[in-house]
Amino acid sequence: MTMDAAPLDLVVELTSTPRDTAERAALLAEPGFGKVFTDHMATATWTAADGWGGATVRPYGPLTLDPATSFLHYGQAIFEGFKAYRQPDGSVATFRPELNAARFQRSASRLALPELPVDWFVGLADALITTDRDWVPSGGEASLYLRPFMLGTEVALGVKPSGEALFVLIASPAGAYFAGGLKPVTIWLTEEYVRAAPGGTGGAKCAGNYAASLIAQQEAIANGCDQVAFVDAVERRWVEELGGMNLFFVHDDGSIVTPELTGTILEGVTRDALITLAGELGHKVDERRVDVAEWRDGVASGRVAEVFACGTAAVITPVGTLRWRGGEAVTGDGGTGPVTTKLREALLDLQQGRTPDTHGWLHSVC
Repeated sequence: MTMDAAPLDLVVELTSTPRDTAERAALLAEPGFGKVFTDHMATATWTAADGWGGATVRPYGPLTLDPATSFLHYGQAIFEGFKAYRQPDGSVATFRPELNAARFQRSASRLALPELPVDWFVGLADALITTDRDWVPSGGEASLYLRPFMLGTEVALGVKPSGEALFVLIASPAGAYFAGGLKPVTIWLTEEYVRAAPGGTGGAKCAGNYAASLIAQQEAIANGCDQVAFVDAVERRWVEELGGMNLFFVHDDGSIVTPELTGTILEGVTRDALITLAGELGHKVDERRVDVAEWRDGVASGRVAEVFACGTAAVITPVGTLRWRGGEAVTGDGGTGPVTTKLREALLDLQQGRTPDTHGWLHSVC
């Protein structure tokens, strides 16, 4: 797919109060995740009458919204997440942004929002990254996290698709997702709540999905767990995904299984890359339904040797323990397995330019 460098008629308005070098360096030293933001943001607007326009990079700041703005009442809101990585030569690249752009379009379609053209999505990201290039960190697992989102912004209380929309892109320098570093997490299997149902919005990255998952996440934390795992809404037996990550199961023969995409599971960009990388590293990868009993019994018997979750923010996170009301199952010795480690290193090495990009997954920005 051909992508323009930036949307036509892009306007760049630089802030008059940028953080100085010393302040920026202090913030980049320990950015955490989603706590520090760059000096600028990108925006674009849409109306049913005129389509997309107003592509702008402007100073980071508050949005002004009327109390009757439609998304505040009816939840027409979607988002994405991807990263920019400092390369060994000092340049900056993003990882498969066109896939995030395509998923953003699918999410918009499901939420009755306008589809942002792929070249606008990628071009606005390129423009913001280039403007705030000095905010792209380097070293370790540091990256610049990009958060595009879209809101239905028509001022009206009628229940209908919004006739106006606002696209916003903000950027946040990020360290490791889990503050404690890479270590196996404990997962709570919720038996009361579901994330998505057939015909619902499970395949879209919309705000409401995450809002609905938070009570289950609270349940997980109350039971001493880091994250929550959801099963399907119909039979309550098929493993789907965590609150924000896809799951993989490594068998004792080296084969790997990940739950197939059924329309209720978000199609992860990291998930897709890992399926390819695992195959290249000699692992047979199956996409099929996984019964929760297969997870529990497989861990107990040793058939399931490793479990890991993946997503843009956390990259790959090993799952050490599955816990549910009345029991738990520990994977292997509870540590990080060799296949998980190998795949994580392969993905990070590719994203950060330490190994050749034979797939053309890196998009050069500046």
